[in-house]
Amino acid sequence: MQHFSSGGVDIAYSDTAPASPRVGDPAVLLIHGFASNAAANWINTGWVRTLNEAGYRVLAIDNRGHGESEKLYALEQYGAPLMADDARRLLDHTGVKAAHVVGYSMGARISAFLLLTHPGHVLSATFGGLGINMVRGMRGRGDTIAEALEAPHIDDVTNPGARGFRSFAEQTHSDLKALAACMRSARAPITAEALSHVRVPVLVAVGTEDEIAGSAAELAALIPGAQFVDIQGRDHMKASGDRAFKSAVLEFLEKTGRLPSSEARTL
Repeated sequence: MQHFSSGGVDIAYSDTAPASPRVGDPAVLLIHGFASNAAANWINTGWVRTLNEAGYRVLAIDNRGHGESEKLYALEQYGAPLMADDARRLLDHTGVKAAHVVGYSMGARISAFLLLTHPGHVLSATFGGLGINMVRGMRGRGDTIAEALEAPHIDDVTNPGARGFRSFAEQTHSDLKALAACMRSARAPITAEALSHVRVPVLVAVGTEDEIAGSAAELAALIPGAQFVDIQGRDHMKASGDRAFKSAVLEFLEKTGRLPSSEARTL
């Protein structure tokens, strides 16, 4: 992992080039989910290799508080808008004017803020692991997950969903205190009205057994020209590395890359 300073916060990232670059050297920016990191979400699951083999340069960020990036403990140091700024600064730091952005779960939410606040930096957006609940919100689930992360031991966590997040955080060797601060931070809303103004190609992909994300079709219906795919038989944790998900994204990127820029923005 390489590192850079994003507004004074140390951010880790990987930057891998394809053996045979595509015309125009397009880049894909990967933004991982909560309690994960670039390695767990994108490298170990074969995403980076798959995209490199398809000819894409791949940037994968460790979000603040996650992976090898700096751990912060104040609530005001988190939130999707701040993390979207980290992603935008990474593009600036690496000299990438605009990228195809693929986010999963929390990373999809961060990707949405990157698209809404810095549209010129986004060629296309894939929202994985987050459907209509991007707009509806978590409905109190955040405090339950934060409490699970703050519990003295995983055996003290009785809520099945929250226990799943605690277990995953331990598997990724995460800083539980930093994750709890991230989860408790202010959750800026994403509205249907804001999404109605999106003018880049968007793909929404959610597992059919995902009880966290909400409907992919319902979110796609709010975004002009957006496509959606249901990842069959996968829950929230298992959909991220699914082969069908990778195939859908590759097909989406291939189609987007063949379109003239003016047409792509109205797809």
